[in-house]
Amino acid sequence: MKRILAFLPLLVAVVFGGFFLWGLNPDRDPNEVPSVLIAQPAPDFDLEPVAGVETPGLSRSNLVGTETAVVVNVFASWCVPCRAEHAVLTSLVERDGIRLFGINYKDEPEDAARWLTELGNPYARIGSDISGRAGIEWGISGVPETFIVSPDGTVLYRYVGPVVGEVAVGKFREALVQAGSLLREDL
Repeated sequence: MKRILAFLPLLVAVVFGGFFLWGLNPDRDPNEVPSVLIAQPAPDFDLEPVAGVETPGLSRSNLVGTETAVVVNVFASWCVPCRAEHAVLTSLVERDGIRLFGINYKDEPEDAARWLTELGNPYARIGSDISGRAGIEWGISGVPETFIVSPDGTVLYRYVGPVVGEVAVGKFREALVQAGSLLREDL
């Protein structure tokens, strides 16, 4: 029994070392967080508009019956990466004509309104998720997160983190092509 106890610290060190090496694996992408929503219906939610913003609220019914897939972006004014990706999302709306909906996550309405006034409002609809309940239903792990939803309301794609940089924008645009929201030559 004493021999087993003597090797216990070594065993614990080996286990922790294994997790450490796994975390350092250059082929592992920490942004690839699995989602149970992929290929499933978008959650049922109904959010009021953000007070002080002249954009209608958002519900599941707004995602269904559209001509093409829509993009749902979960953002907050207090989120620094959200600010970084805002210009990319605005460009996708202005240049490529995607339909962009927003879920304003755990944000004070005044702060969200000021943020959208400062940076511009590319969203066709924005729902205010002050309680964070819709974020839980969508299974988000933080903000920003962006989803592509098909015209029948099925979640096709999830991007965790800000859509910034050539690689991220390329992956996202490819997902939009596969969803039928962009033509290949738009890339």
